Amino acid sequence: MRIAIDARKLHDYGIGRYVRSVLRYLGRIDHENEYVLLCHPADCDTVKGFGDNFGALAVPSRNYSVSEQVRVPLALRKAGAQVFHAPHYVLPPLLPCPSVVTIHDCIHLMFPQYLPNKFAHAYARTFMTMAARRSARVLTVSEASKRDILHFFRIPSSKVEVVYNAIDDRFDREPEVDDVVRVRERYQLNDPFLLYAGNIKPHKNVDRVIEAFARLKKRGFERLRLLIIGDEISKNPQLRRAVHRHQLHHDVRFLGFVPDATLAVLYRLADVFVFPSLYEGFGLPPLEAMASGTPVVTSNVSSLPEVVGDAALLVDPRDAEAIAGAVQRILVDADLRRTLTQKGLARAHEFSWERSVRRIRDIYLEVGSK
Repeated sequence: MRIAIDARKLHDYGIGRYVRSVLRYLGRIDHENEYVLLCHPADCDTVKGFGDNFGALAVPSRNYSVSEQVRVPLALRKAGAQVFHAPHYVLPPLLPCPSVVTIHDCIHLMFPQYLPNKFAHAYARTFMTMAARRSARVLTVSEASKRDILHFFRIPSSKVEVVYNAIDDRFDREPEVDDVVRVRERYQLNDPFLLYAGNIKPHKNVDRVIEAFARLKKRGFERLRLLIIGDEISKNPQLRRAVHRHQLHHDVRFLGFVPDATLAVLYRLADVFVFPSLYEGFGLPPLEAMASGTPVVTSNVSSLPEVVGDAALLVDPRDAEAIAGAVQRILVDADLRRTLTQKGLARAHEFSWERSVRRIRDIYLEVGSK
């Protein structure tokens, strides 16, 4: 079967990681079906590296543009695709074959105030609704997201299938000693530190991480530092203002985007991983931190309790005192740290990209054979 996948978000932080993982594991488990990856021209050589049965087809259109509504269907006709997978919520009209769409979450509908304008909200609602109704199958990444999809789009429950995300195997193995030394020296990590990793959009609630950290500093954790890994810090200037307001200039560092190999080391070096997001379709960073043996403090809302189970401390993400208190418990209680580390490692291993991607491949075959 010839299966086309939209890989134009290959380098994005969230959906990009999903796309890269699906393609990597399809390349490992499936050598029979043919995959055509729609990609930006600069990525054609990259995507061919996923396997001998992977080909590239350049689509020079930006995501969420008018031109993709025409160029994607034309590319699918040219490729002779029998199934098309859109790994985000835009599914152009006039598709020549059945489609599968992944809707990771309903963040744009749950928090429309975070979108730039009313047009963006109308665009998201319209295209998510069209994708949910016109696709042959809707994939999502948690039961929490499935409930939101059924609430907003009123499609049959049987049409929506939960296929969990999982950790990349590079977070599951001990880094080389030289890599650890390199990261320590490059970022001058000589003190204990808290870590946040993810994007820094408002719903990620990073300002409350800073507020909780300020409370910890006032309680005598003088050597403690906070590292924030997240792209596009310039679009969220209130975070730097929060640092200045709490006079934490020397204690909080914004590292921007870091490669996965560096992130894997930072997870293992961190004393606590803090992730008090207000809403997540899945919430991969806490799982990656747990797979790295790092204790986690995360939110008691959305999909996060479903993902971490009893292997993390859950808090009200709007309560900076609750966040600070949970971090303090981990820092001062060695038994609690050991327990969370052991439970976190076990929990992370319950999720498997190979198992998830096998199911995704089977769904392609089911949809394409009808």
